[in-house]
Amino acid sequence: RFGVTAEYLNQCEELEIKVAQGAKPGEGGQLPGMKVTDLIARLRHSTKGVTLISPPPHHDIYSIEDLAQLIYDLKQINPRCKVTVKLVASSGVGTIAAGVAKAKADIILISGHNGGTGASPATSIKYAGLPWEMGLTEAHQVLAMNNLRERVTLRTDGGLRTGRDIVMAAMLGAEEYGIGTAALIAMGCIMVRQCQSNTCPVGVCTQDESLRAKFTGNADKVVNLITFYAQEVREILASIGARSLDEVIGRADLLAQVSRGSAHLDDLDLNPLLITVDGSANIVYNRERERNAVPDTLDAEIVRDAARFLQDGEKMQLSYAIQNTHRTVGTRTSSHIVRNFGMRNSFQPDHLTVKLQGSAGQALGAFAAPGLKLEVSGDANDYVGKGLSGGIIVVRPPQVSPLVVSENTIIGNTVLYGATDGYLFAAGRAGERFAVRNSGAKVVIEGCGSNGCEYMTGGVAVILGSIGANFGAGMTGGMAYLYDPEGKAEDLMNRESLVTCPVTVAHWEAELKGLIARHLDETGSRKAAEILQHWDIEKANFLQVCPKEMLDKLPHPVMQEQAAVPAE
Repeated sequence: RFGVTAEYLNQCEELEIKVAQGAKPGEGGQLPGMKVTDLIARLRHSTKGVTLISPPPHHDIYSIEDLAQLIYDLKQINPRCKVTVKLVASSGVGTIAAGVAKAKADIILISGHNGGTGASPATSIKYAGLPWEMGLTEAHQVLAMNNLRERVTLRTDGGLRTGRDIVMAAMLGAEEYGIGTAALIAMGCIMVRQCQSNTCPVGVCTQDESLRAKFTGNADKVVNLITFYAQEVREILASIGARSLDEVIGRADLLAQVSRGSAHLDDLDLNPLLITVDGSANIVYNRERERNAVPDTLDAEIVRDAARFLQDGEKMQLSYAIQNTHRTVGTRTSSHIVRNFGMRNSFQPDHLTVKLQGSAGQALGAFAAPGLKLEVSGDANDYVGKGLSGGIIVVRPPQVSPLVVSENTIIGNTVLYGATDGYLFAAGRAGERFAVRNSGAKVVIEGCGSNGCEYMTGGVAVILGSIGANFGAGMTGGMAYLYDPEGKAEDLMNRESLVTCPVTVAHWEAELKGLIARHLDETGSRKAAEILQHWDIEKANFLQVCPKEMLDKLPHPVMQEQAAVPAE
């Protein structure tokens, strides 16, 4: 989730959640530092020349309910886009597709193993994945059996090469068809399969300007290809007496298994793929339907009450009681801010301050835009500040709370996932997977669970308490400061990509002290007050954590150079 901001999400007609890729199901990807150019670094909110790691899972999708939450978030930040979920053909994909349909997705894409992804590991290309036909039929049949088929559009891709493939996909239940590799070949790709090496001889897949000059593709070639596909599809439909592709969608009864001419080749029974579910003739396939609606959140009230701010930019402060059933608060408001004023607006950081009392539901402040400040007196659930895009979030316990703040969790798991800008101050501990894939937000909390700062590529994390195991795994950017008076933090870190040192350079000390001081101002944290009161002693208890790849790209060194000792 690189560079996914409120602005980016508001430019779309359709958003796709890619749960896996057909050519390498269950695997993530790595972009070596040498391929991270100025443009890629800017688009992905990272640093030029620093490796980017895409983990295999989405760290905010560990169940079908989590997927439903992400779909809800996306439909809040963009009130008109449709949401696609990309699944890979596998045994049991029908059950997953049924869950995705119930989660209010609009389109389900079933991807086969035969797709392009020339940068996949050779073993994955050769041995992983299943044909799209198997996944598509299972998804179509299970959705039809559960009366869910009319809720979604089914799409398939992964090796569609001819008009015959498209007609077969339609008969097996697909309404939309993805053409990837064939379109690349039409534009000049010659399938050298060295996409990962930056040496594509025809300039299709490379950042090298001298090789890109060899690219001869243009839109007309793809238009030609699709025109020929359409012509072939028409000929096949005419030969079976169908007037349009719509007439054969879901008509698996029109297909039959042919003999391969030998007993040992005919031992595979494909009849399960050709089953037609009872009542499927009554299914209405409508690709033009409106997107599946999701219920409103507290933002419906906020947008109504903040009309003067959203229309004229007037500074405002609003207060509400909040319950944990109020999900994704602040997101629809951010959508209005981005569309009316843009991301680079001239608002003060707290131009619209929303004060909330109670327990906030999941995804508080997801994709919050500049100019919006959310203050919670209480606590918050998982996914606080998901995709934070410049807003400010403050979570502190009620003043009457008897709890020791630094020993109690106040925000849930997977905080600041994919955040690109903004601030989070929480007077309490965070759960697991804190700041995973953070690429720009600055945050102060008072402790976190396991896998903190995983895959982080930017921003600053200050943790005024204990951490969990595997801290900083895959972290290639940004900076973390750990308050570690007991000296236990180093044993809990994943040191593969990190270096640690005390905070000795004035530049970094000023950054750390400034963030703690702001944390005190925003939350009234007693722990922050004690640390600042005894700063000269306490600063020695901080550990500065920096990725090795960033050492030569920082504006200031992380350690003081030792004074040179004369040779004599």
